[in-house]
Amino acid sequence: MLWEPDKERIQADELKQLQLERLQSTLYRVGTHVPFYRKKFEELRFNHDDIRSLDDLRRLPFTVKQDLRDNYPYGLFAVPLRDVVRVHASSGTTGQATVVGYTKNDINTWSNLVARIITAAGVSKNDVIQIAFGYGLFTGGFGLHYGAELIGCSVIPISSGNTRRQIQIMQDFKSTALVSTPSYSLVLADTMMEMGINPNGLSLRYGLFGGEPWSESMRREVNQKLGILATDNYGLSEVMGPGISGECLECNGLHINEDHFLVEVLDPVTLEPVPEGEIGELVITTLTKEAFPMIRYRTRDLTRILPGSCPCGRSFRRMERVMGRSDDMLIIKGVNIFPLQIEKVLFDVEGTQPHYQIVVEREHHADRVTVLVEVTEALFSDQMRKQRQIVDQIKRRLSSELGVAIEVKLVEEKTLERSEGKAKRVIDKRSF
Repeated sequence: MLWEPDKERIQADELKQLQLERLQSTLYRVGTHVPFYRKKFEELRFNHDDIRSLDDLRRLPFTVKQDLRDNYPYGLFAVPLRDVVRVHASSGTTGQATVVGYTKNDINTWSNLVARIITAAGVSKNDVIQIAFGYGLFTGGFGLHYGAELIGCSVIPISSGNTRRQIQIMQDFKSTALVSTPSYSLVLADTMMEMGINPNGLSLRYGLFGGEPWSESMRREVNQKLGILATDNYGLSEVMGPGISGECLECNGLHINEDHFLVEVLDPVTLEPVPEGEIGELVITTLTKEAFPMIRYRTRDLTRILPGSCPCGRSFRRMERVMGRSDDMLIIKGVNIFPLQIEKVLFDVEGTQPHYQIVVEREHHADRVTVLVEVTEALFSDQMRKQRQIVDQIKRRLSSELGVAIEVKLVEEKTLERSEGKAKRVIDKRSF
């Protein structure tokens, strides 16, 4: 299914012309109304009229999260506050909060793009969609909510938390689609098992997950435990929220809404483009945002552009599911390691549970990584020889996959902290 067939099947030449026109308009907007960008352009002796092709984008400066913090709260808005009908913000737990704004047109565009993503994932006006993302200043809950209402879904805005209540609502309200982080869907599945509830007895058919990286192995686990078809969608508050890209039912990459976002994949060190198909940092320029345009925003998310076309008929390019963040990468003994690589190994080992934590410590000036892995109760209470075999198996596979030795420790079920939002996978105890 396609929400806007004519736009989602746009021809390449027509798309490029549309992107160029919208880029020129955006650059005029920020160069005229946003002091931060006006100063940047003046320093570079750049005039928005100089843009003649999409390749000229590389002449423009990058925007990073610190720029948003430095201009808190309204310094990067491109319209007067009287034209802003919605304000969202990050939690600010790791620094000054980042604030974003939306005009009425921005809200309409946002809702429409989320409607594309939801439709691509198989959801229609006949579905009952349960949104277990947090509402409030976080963009996830509201973004999915308005997109779902636009296509005519019955929306249950239950928000995050209260897992047993979530399950009761699923049963009573006959929810057919779940919106949450992928890790929280597994918390729901485990709790159902504790409550003696068979997921196959629910009406649930679809899972629309985002907010954190997750592996194909985790997708299989979610599909199996909940009896659903799980798809990934991507967004970030600084650019818009959910609706930037999302998987269709082919589950072979996330279709980027390229008529609204210009994307680059760059080497995070050199900031030069990587060849198509290679992994790099996703950089996004908004093309239609009115209140809060972003020019070459460094997302820190690592992905790659996938080659070829999709059988679904959408012509937009596809990005691979985000494998992690460039600032989440662990460098252990000179080797780059991402939590998703460890997750992929763990999900393929029989007896392990879909809950793990990576602890990084420094001993005698050397980094030490230990993976805490929950295992089934039967395995944990089994003889030590069996446990040792599992530990050795995981260590061998991690060493083969990562090229560096990783310590492994088995822990009992429900030992590791559960999250109602994004799972905290890495505990870094190093002091620098």
